[in-house]
Amino acid sequence: MTPQDYIALEDRHGAHNYHPLPVVLAEGRGVYVYDVAGKQYFDFLSAYSAVNQGHCHPRIVTALQQQAAKLALTSRAFHNDQLGPYEQYLTDYFAFDKVLPMNTGAEAVETAIKLCRKWGYEVKGIPTDRARIIVCGQNFHGRTTTIISFSSDPNARGNFGPYTPGFESIPYGDAAALRQALANDPATIAGVLVEPIQGEAGVFVPDDDYLPAVAAACREHSVLFIADEIQTGIGRTGALLRICGDCSCAGHCERQTTYTRPDILILGKALSGGTYPVSAVLADDAVMHVIRPGQHGSTFGGNPVACAVAREALQVVIDEKLTQNARRLGHLFRQRMQQLVEQYPETLVLVRGKGLLNALVINDSEDSDTAWNLCLALADRGLLAKPTHGNIIRFAPPLVISEAELLEACGIIAEAVRSRALAEI
Repeated sequence: MTPQDYIALEDRHGAHNYHPLPVVLAEGRGVYVYDVAGKQYFDFLSAYSAVNQGHCHPRIVTALQQQAAKLALTSRAFHNDQLGPYEQYLTDYFAFDKVLPMNTGAEAVETAIKLCRKWGYEVKGIPTDRARIIVCGQNFHGRTTTIISFSSDPNARGNFGPYTPGFESIPYGDAAALRQALANDPATIAGVLVEPIQGEAGVFVPDDDYLPAVAAACREHSVLFIADEIQTGIGRTGALLRICGDCSCAGHCERQTTYTRPDILILGKALSGGTYPVSAVLADDAVMHVIRPGQHGSTFGGNPVACAVAREALQVVIDEKLTQNARRLGHLFRQRMQQLVEQYPETLVLVRGKGLLNALVINDSEDSDTAWNLCLALADRGLLAKPTHGNIIRFAPPLVISEAELLEACGIIAEAVRSRALAEI
């Protein structure tokens, strides 16, 4: 079959809910993926940061195979010999009392919302059905009905109503706006849900004092600080968690900084290295104890394969120093991209990001096809990336990338930008 044959099959038999680049992939190893004709590409999307440990990492694949051959699923109707050790490992790793295991990022966000509301009613004493959660504009937390109810993206939200009430949106990165919102009937506010970096919105990085200000304001008003680290966590930003600042936490890095600790931490994507759907919600006993048997769950949440895979995936991050690699090479990548911005101001506006989560802003409107066409040019040259919001290209390679590979990829980006600039003359 040709690539066009595969694309035609998807078009004919699948829902048209994505608009992928016209590339049909068949294999992946480390930082590379290969199409059905065998052409090699740098993967600079990493499945939206799910493949931080690289494609088909042998240790993670082995953990998956061995556990799947032994016991794949019991449901939570019974105990299994992988869940307890995994829960101990995860809570020690991230320094929380308890974890509630789920499967997908959206499920984990829904779980955090339910947990926050229940805490609001049973601990804070919010009157029934009046709990509010403050969110940020331009957020992306998933695609369930509840989550899109507080989305500001008309494409994600349009014609899916009626919407779930109980959410108030404020500008992202604006601590003053948050303090003002918290001062408005704080007795009915249960939590504040924040992405430490807004990835889908275009890799918007707030000021360094923003997350500490969020945490302090939440403490002042007895409100839960919920950090959605599904995309930014597990080393992606040059820290184990972005809420740790510019370093890692819990002893997994060579430096330490003040830890802006959330009350609820949401993880997913790279928690399994991209080999299996695994997500988690972590909190201390004072919050997690409100969930009792029968009140929340998942058939696949905490299954033996997920537990074995996630433990190995997290250990790979430590053993291979992927957090440190992301921090070091992220600086190098932004330096190289800044040189391009200065060289081609008619094509590029700016580069921004943290670690190996970065974006180039294209000098065009959001409804243009410039970023899309540039991504097609990159694919022709052997690098895969994807536009977000029309005029922004997100670059997020696997954290196992070497300096030589990164510099080669930067050369491909430079060549594509140069070709675009020449075409505009």
